[in-house]
Amino acid sequence: MSVNTFLWFDTDAEAAAQLYTASVPNSRIVEVARQGDGSAFIVTLDLDGHVVTLMNGGPGHPPTDAASLQVVVDTQDEIDELWNALTADGGVPGPCGWLTDRFGVSWQVVPAVLPKLMGGESDRVVAVGTALRTMSKLDIAALQQAYDHA
Repeated sequence: MSVNTFLWFDTDAEAAAQLYTASVPNSRIVEVARQGDGSAFIVTLDLDGHVVTLMNGGPGHPPTDAASLQVVVDTQDEIDELWNALTADGGVPGPCGWLTDRFGVSWQVVPAVLPKLMGGESDRVVAVGTALRTMSKLDIAALQQAYDHA
């Protein structure tokens, strides 16, 4: 058995696949199933070990921020690089580490240290949560400072 993410696009599955594999390290397009006219129908990706399938299914099923792809990273440089790549060319920054890429897919770019900072003593949890809610792209140093000074 395997579980993977499946995303519906009107017509941009292949372009999205190219952006996603260029943005997420250790990623690649695994397979493109084409329609009779040569356009992509199903595109299968490996995003750093996570299988994602993109389908050009036509209009009627737009993406929603009720579902998102979460990428957990170790460093601020990784946050910055991924954030910049996914918000380029029409992507939209959102609150608390969320963004919507130019294809309408929602992403969360989260530092691996966040669960540690959000756990434990309630004063620290409140301080980190308060700092987090003021941010769009997450700032590890500012979150750590809120934790340390609570």
